[in-house]
Amino acid sequence: MKSFKVADFKAPLQEFDEATPQPSGTQVLIKVKAAGVCHSDLHIWEGGYDLGHGRKPLSLKDRGINLPLTMGHETVGEILAFGPDVKSTDQGDLKLGDVGLVYPWIGCGKCATCLAGDENMCLTPRSLGVYCDGGYSDHMLVPHPRYLLNLKGLDPATTAPYACSGVTTYSALKKVEQHFDTPIVMFGAGGLGLMALTLLKAMGGKGAVMVDIDARKREAAEKAGALATVDPKAPDALEQLAKKVGGPIRAVIDLVGNAATTQLGFDCLTKGGKLVIVGLFGGGATWALPLIPIKAITIQGSYVGNLRETQELLDLVRAKKVPPIPVTTAPLAKANEALVQLQQGAVVGRTVLTP
Repeated sequence: MKSFKVADFKAPLQEFDEATPQPSGTQVLIKVKAAGVCHSDLHIWEGGYDLGHGRKPLSLKDRGINLPLTMGHETVGEILAFGPDVKSTDQGDLKLGDVGLVYPWIGCGKCATCLAGDENMCLTPRSLGVYCDGGYSDHMLVPHPRYLLNLKGLDPATTAPYACSGVTTYSALKKVEQHFDTPIVMFGAGGLGLMALTLLKAMGGKGAVMVDIDARKREAAEKAGALATVDPKAPDALEQLAKKVGGPIRAVIDLVGNAATTQLGFDCLTKGGKLVIVGLFGGGATWALPLIPIKAITIQGSYVGNLRETQELLDLVRAKKVPPIPVTTAPLAKANEALVQLQQGAVVGRTVLTP
């Protein structure tokens, strides 16, 4: 089995050649068909998050991420073998040879949060590609068949991003669904933003005004159906947003998550508005605290999505024939180059590794 692992934070990925594992217990062995390169992988690769305000960066090593680690949490694979403890009732509609999307946001499976179906919020996570080996490999072990969602003919390369950018934006959009009758504002027109645009349309939303500093990404957003775009560095960005939305701004989704985007997102909201923060770029908030109660604003974080939402998302994609975001495929051996390009902001849409 060939894989590319983070052996040291901030160092190039290293190629490993190991024996292909055999599934034990309820595990499922898959042959990786596609593995998305996500912005979250950059944070893992770099080893932490910037918390701003002069605070010590949040260390992923301190959070239990052990090296060497095979990243990759947007994975699609072909089922090669089921573990000896997998029952026919566990397999559902899956059989050998089927291709499935791996749900990676796995928890302990035992706590009240997991039992309620929200494993992504578990306090002792076992997320694949984050805490356990993921899809930057030609083979991968999945802990249980329930974490494999049958593609039923969907394309592996364009479906892989639904495991993270897809379910992340779907879950975030559900948090502002009550405002779908008015345009919403989205910060970030990269892979997440383009995904959010296509899903918003499929979910019946009126549309979105996209905000991004990169002219190429604004152009991509316009091609993907954005109502309008705004450069946040423009001196009249706030006025542009108000004009292009054409009324009070009731919902903002920040897919970047830095001090500048959250500030502009906060400032543009009307009374009673909602700011949903998804991005993990880093830094500290700069809001004037009295304005939070004065404007009665809700500020909510949104972290990926649960297994139920991921299945809902795939069903939506099939039913509405949701167009995929732009995807550039690359061989597994180009994993390092893909990360560097993403770090440099050179990727429009998503890069997907295809072993």
